[in-house]
Amino acid sequence: MIIDVGGGTTDIGIISLGGLVHARNLRVAGDRFNTDIISHVRNEFKVLIGEKSAEELKITLASVTPGRERAEAIARGRDLVSGLPREFILSDQDIRNAIGHSIEEIVEAAKEVLEETPPEIVSDIMQRGIHLVGGGALILGLPQYLSESLGVPVEVDPEPLTAVVRGTAVVLDDVDLYREAILKSDEELVPTE
Repeated sequence: MIIDVGGGTTDIGIISLGGLVHARNLRVAGDRFNTDIISHVRNEFKVLIGEKSAEELKITLASVTPGRERAEAIARGRDLVSGLPREFILSDQDIRNAIGHSIEEIVEAAKEVLEETPPEIVSDIMQRGIHLVGGGALILGLPQYLSESLGVPVEVDPEPLTAVVRGTAVVLDDVDLYREAILKSDEELVPTE
């Protein structure tokens, strides 16, 4: 089982015997986290920040569970009341509050994928664990939170940001070997009436 928390989407897939068993795609990922942070700052602090600032705050402060020490960062934006620039301090708790709902959507989607998976394959997943990749894999505490929520060990790829590119390179190096799996995956994506 693989969970790829990328920039635009989170892809959850179960692969067995060279084919896709079950998959789910969510439009909840890094970009949505940025939007969540912008909305939270606007609602709680009455300050408008940009996409780049939200991204930097996410990278600096994002965590799913509280750490041993409180983390803080200085944020800058336009005060919505006065219209003037304003500097303020955001904590890791603020970011957790902002992205919490989106994280829960990812957990619920992963649960749904597991619920729709044949028991024999779930047994294998429990032994082998879930592989977490993408930029979202770098959110502090996310692997542990997923593991606790799903009851399955979660392992972060050593290089989560490049996992998809490396996997694509493997497939492209031997397209004939993966041809059947690719065609099956495409069939899964075709809507049925």
